Amino acid sequence: MSKKSLALLRAKKEFEASILSPESFPASFSYGGKTYNGFGDLELIEKNITDTDTGVDFTIKFALDKNIAISVKGKYCSEFGEYEYTIYFENVGDSASDVISDLYCLDKAFNGENGALRGILGDHENFYKGYEKDLSAEEVYFKSENGRATHIVFPYFDLVHGDGGSLIALGWAGTWDAKFLSDGKSVSLRARSCLNLSTVLLPGEIIRSALVVIIPYLGRDQFNATNLWREWFMKYNLPKANLKGEDLKPFTTVFWANDTGLPNSDGSISERSFTWRPTFKKMLEKNIHPDFRWFDAGWYFDPSGNTVESDWWGTIGTWDLDTVKWPDGSFRESVDACHEVGIKTFVWFEPERVTHVEDLAKNYGYNPEWGITTGNVTTNNIGDDECLEWTFGRISKMLGENNVDLFREDNNSNPAGSWALIDERENQKHALPRNGIGENKAICGHYKLWDKILAFCGENGKCTFLDSCASGGGRNDIESMRRGIPFMRSDFDRTSSAMRLSQTSSFCKWVPFHGSSTKETVHQLEAEAGRGTSPYVWRASFLPVMNYGLQFVQNPDIDYELFHKNLNEWHDIKHLLTKDLYVLTPWHHHEDKSAWTVLAYDDSEIGESILLGFRMEDSAEDSFVAKLPFANEGSKYVLTNVDTLEEIELDADALRSGITLKLNEPKSSVLIKIKRK
Repeated sequence: MSKKSLALLRAKKEFEASILSPESFPASFSYGGKTYNGFGDLELIEKNITDTDTGVDFTIKFALDKNIAISVKGKYCSEFGEYEYTIYFENVGDSASDVISDLYCLDKAFNGENGALRGILGDHENFYKGYEKDLSAEEVYFKSENGRATHIVFPYFDLVHGDGGSLIALGWAGTWDAKFLSDGKSVSLRARSCLNLSTVLLPGEIIRSALVVIIPYLGRDQFNATNLWREWFMKYNLPKANLKGEDLKPFTTVFWANDTGLPNSDGSISERSFTWRPTFKKMLEKNIHPDFRWFDAGWYFDPSGNTVESDWWGTIGTWDLDTVKWPDGSFRESVDACHEVGIKTFVWFEPERVTHVEDLAKNYGYNPEWGITTGNVTTNNIGDDECLEWTFGRISKMLGENNVDLFREDNNSNPAGSWALIDERENQKHALPRNGIGENKAICGHYKLWDKILAFCGENGKCTFLDSCASGGGRNDIESMRRGIPFMRSDFDRTSSAMRLSQTSSFCKWVPFHGSSTKETVHQLEAEAGRGTSPYVWRASFLPVMNYGLQFVQNPDIDYELFHKNLNEWHDIKHLLTKDLYVLTPWHHHEDKSAWTVLAYDDSEIGESILLGFRMEDSAEDSFVAKLPFANEGSKYVLTNVDTLEEIELDADALRSGITLKLNEPKSSVLIKIKRK
């Protein structure tokens, strides 16, 4: 039996023995002060297992008592041995339930010695830092408590144990934690979502756990584990491009806000009805045809109905197009002009936050009770069904009236504090424990809002995926990634190539489809001056989403020949950027520029690969030996240096032993195309 077949056999046995066996189900919780491990003590009232084209779907339902029904819904993917589930608690009775607490959506021992944990940390101060932990030497605990799930820490894990491992992800856009502990023979993992959950449920209420995703694998090789995950993600987790079900392909976006000649505090605050056309015309004149036009913050009236001159952050909530900036249908005109040349438009929103609640209520029908204020932030309580419908109505109205193609979402605050205030209200209103109900309803409401927006877009011939952002990389959990992709994986990625290479070395292992910036600047919002971006910086930005924001009109020094050379190079290799990834150098902090960064992408089906080598700014070494583990034994390969056009032929042994990359100057790069004969 092949290694892959054995791995799939083991995965299926694990799925059947744990997920389909109530007494062994890998979850635990407390109810009415009693702890339950698995569901073996509960009455089974439904077990529905349905064969599908990709494996099985299942729903298993239990009665906890006369009030609470527990449903587990999930699936098993036979192609990858992946299984997943979500747990739901519903009050089906006519009175308040007992208290549900300590809900561990994953409480499981993973058998095998020499436990190790590989993964990355989150955005912001950790910049997607990679890690590898020896679990025999230390207990590992991660906690995300601010309400944006992938800031600081990251709920994706490569747990190595025994002769294999398990790839694990938690799908929850709010708070979560995970603890890993080894006893030498196995590794126990206890993971929760909605950290302070301790609540009764009222009649008709439903709460849920995080989505849990697990892919078992054989062997302890990190490359194999990484690419198993990436292949599954691309095939089964990535959203589709449209209602026809077409796959997402790499694409380009253009950002015009820096090309207005007007003060630009952030986002699209400076764009006007008279700024877009010169940029648009110059772009077409220079034969530049992006797939998307990026239209960011600052396009709306404030809650008093006034135009927004500079404070995009402190004036949101109306989602009413500013007709001072965009009179007489001029924004719709700009969208339609883009459509005529094949360019889609996406627009920025921030639906989880509002400002100036009294004015919003007076002028736009907002219910002040929906606004939950902590400090200088007012959270929009989309966990309330009426609030969600109002918010969706505002968003869909703007999208529909202006023929917008795609929804871009941001979230520039930490909502956990507001959820605690909602819980306090609930505790007082019902004189019952209601901790965690605010977060649970808010996250469920958020996913529901996205689903409604995507359904609206799909029904109107628009994109059925969205741009997921939360001050950069705050919302990249696995369930959010089923609806959206990070067009920009981090706000910090809008600066240096060193930052970009650092993040690519880690983030790409877990979220294969995303983008970065393509410039070299000190400040995030700074436009790149001079002739344009060098090949080094562009290559450091090679990702499935290619974002660029030239000052087409404002910068007369742009070298368009250089731009097209860089862009054409990306187009030539873009089909490989979602395939198998090999990071051949250790992760390093973006301030450490003393070494090389070397990456390879390989598509074994078509026999094409690329090798990207970067001698960074402070690197004293002029060469690096790149060993390519994907080379097929017995095969021969033609290697072409894209810069020199030099071709050499090597066999697989030579590629596996290592080819020497040599660059005479710091901050220079090499791109080698590899073709299997």
